[in-house]
Amino acid sequence: MLYQLYEIQRAMVEPFADFAQAAAKLYSNPHSLLSQGPMSQRMAAGFDLFYRLGKDYEKPEFNLHSVDVGGVDVTIRERVEVDKPFCELRRFKRFSDDTDTLQTMLSQPVVLIVAPLSGHYATLLRDTVQSMLGDHKVYITDWKNARLVPLADGEFHLDDYVNYVQEFIRYLQGKYGQCHVVSVCQPTVPVLAAVSLMASRGETPPLSMTMMGGPIDARRSPTSVNNLAQNRSFEWFENNVIYRVPEGYPGVGRRVYPGFLQYSGFVAMNPDRHAKSHYDYFKDLIKGDDASAEHHRKFYDEYNAVLDMDADYYLETIATVFQDYKLVHGTWEVRSPEGQAELVRPQDIKGSALLTVEGELDDISGSGQTRAAHDLCTGIAAEQRKHLEVPGAGHYGIFSGRRWREIVYPQVREFISAHQPESATAASAAGHTSSLSDDAPSATEQPRKRGAKVQAG
Repeated sequence: MLYQLYEIQRAMVEPFADFAQAAAKLYSNPHSLLSQGPMSQRMAAGFDLFYRLGKDYEKPEFNLHSVDVGGVDVTIRERVEVDKPFCELRRFKRFSDDTDTLQTMLSQPVVLIVAPLSGHYATLLRDTVQSMLGDHKVYITDWKNARLVPLADGEFHLDDYVNYVQEFIRYLQGKYGQCHVVSVCQPTVPVLAAVSLMASRGETPPLSMTMMGGPIDARRSPTSVNNLAQNRSFEWFENNVIYRVPEGYPGVGRRVYPGFLQYSGFVAMNPDRHAKSHYDYFKDLIKGDDASAEHHRKFYDEYNAVLDMDADYYLETIATVFQDYKLVHGTWEVRSPEGQAELVRPQDIKGSALLTVEGELDDISGSGQTRAAHDLCTGIAAEQRKHLEVPGAGHYGIFSGRRWREIVYPQVREFISAHQPESATAASAAGHTSSLSDDAPSATEQPRKRGAKVQAG
């Protein structure tokens, strides 16, 4: 019933938000008579703030159209490589007509970025993707909003998440010969499980695993997020945060943890900070500080866009990661697509380097939670493992913003490069070259002008 009430409330607020947007333009447009009054800037700022508080935030776009590769501007085309019921494997295909740049891109490592499925969309990692595109072939998991997935597409469990990751790793290995994996926050746990299961079966693991700000061992330095999961019973979560998708969506009837409830929880963690941020936005509009106002808009366009999570997946994550600690206790069994239960054994991983990254001030995954992966992956040689703690960085700072670009990414790049053997580089280039025919444009799309850009990585 709560979901239906939320939809009614949203429908009621929408026309007022649209009115506020129009009014803000009337009071700010220099060609409008209303903009000439002594209070026009304040009126415009107030209506604009109301609009942003009341509007519906849709899934953002990555909007990555070009990237610098060795001083050359390279065009990017985004496309879906693998489409699963609950996730798309999205690729950022790069094009260049510069021969040297093309050869450079052909030899660059292949990276699978596993984005979190914890409320926000994969576009939260836009800065991560943009940085990595200059030095890598980049793929990312783009998780779907569960309310848009029809019941006919089946259930989605934590086991399915792990199986998806394995499938994507195998896909890239089959295409390029090898790959590296980067996981941010929530997926550190299922990614470690996926690679562990592959190693236990004798499959080739990724060349490296980079795990950033994730709850490998949620017992260490527990945060408010950990405390909530630990202090509430499994039944409490099932009875208080799980609802069925109402009419009007493809996933009608599916049990989900609604995005609007997740958003309420995000804001409740730091209400004063968000209130101050919106008041500062109001003042920036009055002062005419367009740069600061636009920065606020970009952040909240991303932060306010949330998705529904399938109930089975969410509840199993709570139990497995935050209540029973099955990964660190060695009791986690994952069911394969064939229905076979397999024990997760991180100690079986060999031949895959491990880098863990934590923020000093992370209030989502506390200090030591990600570093715990080193204690579990005893089969990885000490010289193949590294830990990085970022001074002054919060949770988002380790994968987005200045600290990510200036401190974290250079070390991630060097770590991946150090564990990219010549054989893997050659296989990556060969795999990409063989894919050119698959990616070739149709007859109607063939380049007709001299100097048309050639696709690379």
